[in-house]
Amino acid sequence: MAEKHKELQKRYMIADVEKIWFEYDQQNDILYINFGLDVEDADESFLTEDNIVVRIKNNTVVGLTVFDFMKRIGQK
Repeated sequence: MAEKHKELQKRYMIADVEKIWFEYDQQNDILYINFGLDVEDADESFLTEDNIVVRIKNNTVVGLTVFDFMKRIGQK
Protein backbone atom coordinates (compact mmCIF):
# COMPACT_ATOMS: atom_id res chain seq x y z
CA MET A 1 0.00 0.00 0.00
CA ALA A 2 1.41 3.39 -1.00
CA GLU A 3 2.17 5.71 1.86
CA LYS A 4 0.59 9.14 1.59
CA HIS A 5 2.84 12.10 2.32
CA LYS A 6 1.41 15.27 3.75
CA GLU A 7 3.09 18.45 2.64
CA LEU A 8 4.28 20.56 5.54
CA GLN A 9 2.65 23.95 5.56
CA LYS A 10 4.21 26.90 7.26
CA ARG A 11 1.98 29.51 8.88
CA TYR A 12 2.82 33.19 8.80
CA MET A 13 1.54 36.28 10.58
CA ILE A 14 0.69 39.47 8.66
CA ALA A 15 2.94 42.37 9.63
CA ASP A 16 0.57 45.28 10.29
CA VAL A 17 -2.96 45.11 8.92
CA GLU A 18 -3.79 48.60 10.17
CA LYS A 19 -1.05 50.11 8.02
CA ILE A 20 -1.89 48.30 4.78
CA TRP A 21 -1.32 50.19 1.54
CA PHE A 22 -1.71 49.38 -2.12
CA GLU A 23 0.07 50.41 -5.28
CA TYR A 24 -1.18 49.48 -8.72
CA ASP A 25 1.09 49.34 -11.78
CA GLN A 26 -1.39 49.81 -14.62
CA GLN A 27 1.14 49.30 -17.40
CA ASN A 28 2.10 45.83 -16.14
CA ASP A 29 -1.23 44.98 -14.41
CA ILE A 30 0.41 44.29 -11.04
CA LEU A 31 -1.08 45.08 -7.63
CA TYR A 32 1.38 45.53 -4.76
CA ILE A 33 -0.01 45.09 -1.25
CA ASN A 34 2.26 46.16 1.59
CA PHE A 35 1.81 45.79 5.34
CA GLY A 36 3.48 48.48 7.44
CA LEU A 37 4.67 52.02 6.81
CA ASP A 38 7.50 51.17 4.43
CA VAL A 39 8.30 48.51 1.88
CA GLU A 40 10.20 45.93 3.93
CA ASP A 41 13.19 44.04 2.56
CA ALA A 42 12.17 40.40 2.55
CA ASP A 43 14.24 37.57 4.00
CA GLU A 44 12.46 35.19 1.65
CA SER A 45 9.68 35.12 -0.89
CA PHE A 46 7.75 32.49 -2.76
CA LEU A 47 5.40 32.27 -5.70
CA THR A 48 2.02 30.66 -5.04
CA GLU A 49 0.11 28.43 -7.46
CA ASP A 50 -2.10 31.49 -8.15
CA ASN A 51 0.88 33.54 -9.41
CA ILE A 52 1.10 35.72 -6.31
CA VAL A 53 4.45 36.52 -4.71
CA VAL A 54 4.42 36.44 -0.91
CA ARG A 55 7.26 38.40 0.73
CA ILE A 56 8.35 37.26 4.20
CA LYS A 57 10.55 38.87 6.86
CA ASN A 58 11.10 37.19 10.24
CA ASN A 59 8.25 34.72 9.53
CA THR A 60 5.86 37.61 8.93
CA VAL A 61 4.17 38.52 5.63
CA VAL A 62 5.30 42.04 4.73
CA GLY A 63 3.88 42.18 1.22
CA LEU A 64 2.07 40.53 -1.66
CA THR A 65 2.53 41.02 -5.39
CA VAL A 66 -0.53 40.09 -7.45
CA PHE A 67 0.16 39.59 -11.16
CA ASP A 68 -2.61 40.05 -13.78
CA PHE A 69 -4.77 41.83 -11.23
CA MET A 70 -7.37 43.34 -13.59
CA LYS A 71 -7.76 40.01 -15.39
CA ARG A 72 -8.44 38.35 -12.04
CA ILE A 73 -11.28 40.74 -11.24
CA GLY A 74 -12.71 40.50 -14.77
CA GLN A 75 -11.74 43.98 -15.98
CA LYS A 76 -9.45 43.04 -18.88
